[in-house]
Amino acid sequence: MRHKGIARLDKRTKDLVNRLGPSDIAIIDHADMDRVSAEGLLATGVEVVVNAARSITGAYPNLGPLLLTRGGVTLIDAVGPEIFDRVREGDAIEIDGGNVLVGRKIIARGTRMSVDIIEHAMEDAKAGIGEQLDAFARNTIEYLEKEKALLTEGVGIPATRTDLRHRHVMVVVRGYDYKEDLNTLKPYVREMRPVLIGVDGGADAIIEAGFKPDIIIGDMDSVSDAALRSGAELLVHGYPDGRAPGMERIAQLGLTAAVWPLAATSEDLALLLAFENSADLIVAVGTHANLIEYLDKGRKGMASSFLVRLKVGPKLVDAKGVSKLYRATPGFTDLLFIVGAGLLVIGAVMLISPEARDGLGLLLLRLRAFIRI
Repeated sequence: MRHKGIARLDKRTKDLVNRLGPSDIAIIDHADMDRVSAEGLLATGVEVVVNAARSITGAYPNLGPLLLTRGGVTLIDAVGPEIFDRVREGDAIEIDGGNVLVGRKIIARGTRMSVDIIEHAMEDAKAGIGEQLDAFARNTIEYLEKEKALLTEGVGIPATRTDLRHRHVMVVVRGYDYKEDLNTLKPYVREMRPVLIGVDGGADAIIEAGFKPDIIIGDMDSVSDAALRSGAELLVHGYPDGRAPGMERIAQLGLTAAVWPLAATSEDLALLLAFENSADLIVAVGTHANLIEYLDKGRKGMASSFLVRLKVGPKLVDAKGVSKLYRATPGFTDLLFIVGAGLLVIGAVMLISPEARDGLGLLLLRLRAFIRI
């Protein structure tokens, strides 16, 4: 089966999805494609994805490739990094089987992945989880040695204008099931009014849900200008040596921000900020919570997230847990609706039943007689 389209290239999948459309062919370089990246590609409506790397290397059973193929996307795998030298943004290209053509010339060859092929690869990849856990343990010990002061003493936490003490704090990451969880928790947000912290693109997710972020934390590479200009307090995630590339963008927008240099993920920073500022409850939306999700983050991000969750655990609850435990109390509008519905039912009964009309007439006569007395 042949596919024709316009080439859109980027080695960072999360950046590419912002400019993809259904008629485009996505060219990426993403080994072990994670679930969030696959969902982002599916949301664009793109029908063909060409991966320079292997979408599933066998390190662990990542879900991304399976989601793509089950979603009807044609996935051409492992065409090699040379494709980025042979295709330019905007080129008209064609896919024929596992071949990538420009004009009539084959410029790259790969494997056309099917659901069956990916499922077999995932089954084989389960054998690699033990090795990944060994690497995870080594990485965790190494990280703990470097950052134990932060995890045990809480040093280095920047001051914020937003008061988090004794309040609920919701940390939103544009990750797993974030849209569904945010939609479910809208009544909770309206009633409890938690401090809303957006982690990079999580700030846009908060705005899309109809709310306004109070704090935005991240390296500022995947959050919109509109979100940054929303009035939220900005905290740029920097490298341990103090460098913070995200500050360049902040300066270009004419905004101000504080820098927090730390060898962790931006998601971890948001959780630590809430915990160390004495939040009563931390609700996590779209964050990583299980083994496969940690592996999706890569070995560098696993250790910090694991240790931070151990630290903040007594106050941390996943969004799905809140939606099951929390039930919104009826507001004034809800009560008006219930009363109005009851009056409509009474009115309908009066119109239909002669006995009800006679009874109402008798009641009115008695009221008049009582007033005259």
